[in-house]
Order: sequence, then structure tokens, then C-alpha cells
Amino acid sequence: MAKASKPAVPESFETALTELETLIAGMESGQMPLETSLSAYQRGTELLKYCQAKLADTQQQVRILENDTLRLFETDDAN
Repeated sequence: MAKASKPAVPESFETALTELETLIAGMESGQMPLETSLSAYQRGTELLKYCQAKLADTQQQVRILENDTLRLFETDDAN
């Protein structure tokens, strides 16, 4: 039995989200065969984890930026 190739990592959050939305729409239509639905579910899980990780990274970056900005304002107010 040959191994299936692993799906490519999305180029961006937006690409992953679009693919995820397409998979969900296909699954919700009820027209997918069982095996295709299972594959779509597995891919959707991978995409969801990717999107969640990207969002978490972005949230962390925003927190860091906000902390630097707040420090700048606190320094300015102290003068």
C-alpha cells in the first residue's frame, strides 16, 4: 500500500481559511462520499490547527507591540 502524499502547508492564513471554508461547505452539502468526507475532515483539522497557530502568533506579536507602545507613552508622561 502506497503512502498518500502529505497536503501542502498553506501559503498564508487567508489561503488556509479559504480552503477550510471550501471544505466545510462541501461537507455541509451532504454530497461527499464517506471516504472523501473523512479526508476533508482530516485536512480541515490540519487547516484549523494552522489557522489557530497563526492567530496565536499574531496575538503574541500584537501584545509585544502594545507593551512597547505603552512603555513609550509612560516614558513620555513621566517627563
